[in-house]
Amino acid sequence: MANILYGVNGEGAGHSTRAKEVLSHLVAQGHTVHVASFDRGLQNLSKHFDVTEIYGFRFAYVNNRVRYKRTIAKNLITVPQAARSLARLKSLVDEWKINLVITDFEPLACHVGHKKRLPVISIDNQHCLTNAVVSYPRQYRRDAAAAKLVTRMMTPHADAYLVISFFTAPVKKRNTFLFPPLLRQEILNATPTQGEHVLVYVTSPAPALAVLLGSIRCQFVAYGFGREGKEENITYKKPSLDGFFTDLTSAKAIVANSGFSLVTEALHLGKPYLAVPVLHQFEQIFNAHWLDKAGYGAYWEALNKERVESFLYNLPHYCEKLTHYPRQGNAALLGKLDSLIASLTGS
Repeated sequence: MANILYGVNGEGAGHSTRAKEVLSHLVAQGHTVHVASFDRGLQNLSKHFDVTEIYGFRFAYVNNRVRYKRTIAKNLITVPQAARSLARLKSLVDEWKINLVITDFEPLACHVGHKKRLPVISIDNQHCLTNAVVSYPRQYRRDAAAAKLVTRMMTPHADAYLVISFFTAPVKKRNTFLFPPLLRQEILNATPTQGEHVLVYVTSPAPALAVLLGSIRCQFVAYGFGREGKEENITYKKPSLDGFFTDLTSAKAIVANSGFSLVTEALHLGKPYLAVPVLHQFEQIFNAHWLDKAGYGAYWEALNKERVESFLYNLPHYCEKLTHYPRQGNAALLGKLDSLIASLTGS
């Protein structure tokens, strides 16, 4: 059996949610796994696995927009922490006798793997942009170029890239394999219903969106706005995994930022999706573009009352499209991962 270092990006909950499924599988297969993560990854995984806290790159958000100057300043302050985390991981790799590294868009584990001449496997959705033939809106070419550069820098020269995507695309890199999204068991086991509410989720408080939704004749249940209680047609709720899951599975539609995990969970559950990408977050723009292109929902650069009402009016059309969405489990990716571990480590 293999001794595995698994690096998990802790920005948001999506990376750790899917990593938990892979980690549970690896442990069940008899492998010894040590996790390295930060922030949400540390919080979400430490209850179930051996997790070492490391430095993590974080974006700064203001009013649903990435602020690059604040992001740079925020991360420059913590450069010494990154160096300490890297040195600690190197020593732990020797102590744990690690013979394989898996990374979910986490660069320190990947870097240590290369330094120690260990095989590295990447599992993420970001490499769809760099390792497959895909399209995106022409006006975002500069943002796309920056996103590609960051993606290549985060986990370079992996022995294999297991890329997850909710659409199919031709692969252009020889060591890249495309799979359906990794989904948590709760979603795979869920029986969705259709209530009267639309679920709303934002990464950071978005007061302009709250005002807009307040002008529309529809019931909304909203997370991420930093408040609680009912105000006219919007019920604001505090963060809650169980509460959010209940509201997600029973919603008639979703209005939310277009992070990969929430988009793919909603599609699996058959929920039409109105995408509100975080501004200057190209990954979210990319997801929103393909969501709209597939006909599973809608995406505009800016929302207004007419566009939200148009989305709600067209819910039957989106629901019809979603009946043809390919719903698959995690078996294909996990099977490929098993074969890669066996070939790369001899386990």
